[in-house]
Amino acid sequence: MSTTRVAAPADTADAVRRTRRSPRRGVAKHGRLTPWLFLAPYLLIFGAFVVLPVVLGFWISLHRWDYTLPGRPFVGLDNYEDLFDSESRIFETFWQSMQATGIFTVASVPLLMVLPLLVALVMNQRFPGRNLFRAVYFAPYVLGVAVVAVLWRYLLDANIGLVNYYLGLLGLPDDTAWTTSLPAAWVALVGVTVWWTIGYNSVIYLAALQDIPHELYEAARVDGASRWQQFWNVTLPGLRPVLAFVLMITIIASANMFGQSYLITQGGPGRETRTAIYQIAETGLRNFSMGDAAAMSYVLTAFLMALSVVVFWLLRERKTR
Repeated sequence: MSTTRVAAPADTADAVRRTRRSPRRGVAKHGRLTPWLFLAPYLLIFGAFVVLPVVLGFWISLHRWDYTLPGRPFVGLDNYEDLFDSESRIFETFWQSMQATGIFTVASVPLLMVLPLLVALVMNQRFPGRNLFRAVYFAPYVLGVAVVAVLWRYLLDANIGLVNYYLGLLGLPDDTAWTTSLPAAWVALVGVTVWWTIGYNSVIYLAALQDIPHELYEAARVDGASRWQQFWNVTLPGLRPVLAFVLMITIIASANMFGQSYLITQGGPGRETRTAIYQIAETGLRNFSMGDAAAMSYVLTAFLMALSVVVFWLLRERKTR
């Protein structure tokens, strides 16, 4: 005679709890893994193309690395010490290139901060042809640096360039050697860069201007504020975070200028317009001194990181009591 065991109430409750709990555990575990699965492609690319080159570059900077030779002896910090030793063979060329980078950055950054803001203020107004105006200013930015540099190299040519031709028509000097004399070479490089990149910063400013609440301007007008007072007390405070961002990316882009100098002035006259990136490429790829070039790049990076900290500290939000 068979008997059927009847589960006790306590056993039944435990079984129900186990049944309900196990799916939750699986869902929770799956939920924790889901973000990492979505991040995996980015992390893989970031590790392969950012983290790995950074680590490998630093490792190369610790060696006398000539990729045409089999031996690459470890030299520690000697490559860095050579950059600060006035008796070394690379000291003068490196710091001359850093000086050129500083000149270009100081000359171009203020223009690329102020002029795009003025353009964005105009773009933010309502007038016929506004979209065409925006497209005209942004169009040069879609061109590659090689296209821009080759185009302006011919336009600035001292003999057949259209720039000198039209200057002559206006009664101005028409024999300026824009690419082979100073300070004309710097004027040419800065002018070309501003013409090329003004649209990018203008679009960023325009997006920030459109994000400022109109109620603030209305309140300012009710209080009798003039246009200048509205700009100074409403527009600029509203643009503070964007100003910090634009200033930082502009400094970094200017400090990494290479294509314009390489293709327009070819570093001339002499080595006056040979920037730090130009010198790093010359040292590593033409002189085969990859260790020295890597050390130069890390010193430049250290300067940019220190400058970034200063910029963000100066433009940080200050709490008022």
